[in-house]
Amino acid sequence: MRTLVLNAGFEPLAVVSFRRALMLVLNNKATIVKADDEHPVQAATGSFDRPSVIVLQRYVKVPYVRRVPVSRRGVLRRDGQRCAYCAASANTIDHIMPKSRGGKDTWDNLVACCFRCNNVKGDRTPQEMGWRLRGTPKMPSGPTWFALGLDRRQPDWEDFLAPAASQAA
Repeated sequence: MRTLVLNAGFEPLAVVSFRRALMLVLNNKATIVKADDEHPVQAATGSFDRPSVIVLQRYVKVPYVRRVPVSRRGVLRRDGQRCAYCAASANTIDHIMPKSRGGKDTWDNLVACCFRCNNVKGDRTPQEMGWRLRGTPKMPSGPTWFALGLDRRQPDWEDFLAPAASQAA
């Protein structure tokens, strides 16, 4: 079980084990915002809520690197696992300007792509194919891109991640 940690300003900070989260709560460094009521933690001294989301008591200033490193997983996550050309489920990434023509591994040159579109496009540009991108690729931003461990979200975290996602858009 993993726990979402929110900074004192309620922006996502990290994902930690529930044990680490429980220790932060027991040491009065964090407060439980949302708990898993179905699976409390049993201890010799009593029963404790299993934290799903906690908020820190004090604000932690984190020196974020403002550039998100390019990765295959990041491109697929940014594009919602959907092909930039046909909106089908994407499982590969595509260079808009092919690498063989000098295309770079950058956020604005990479898009999620389904296997079929990637094979059909081959070594050509979308313009040469007569295709249009569904959106303009760019480097992602916002707190959810800098918080560690958010690539595997849990449903009960969405209320705390949705406002940050809409601010980034």
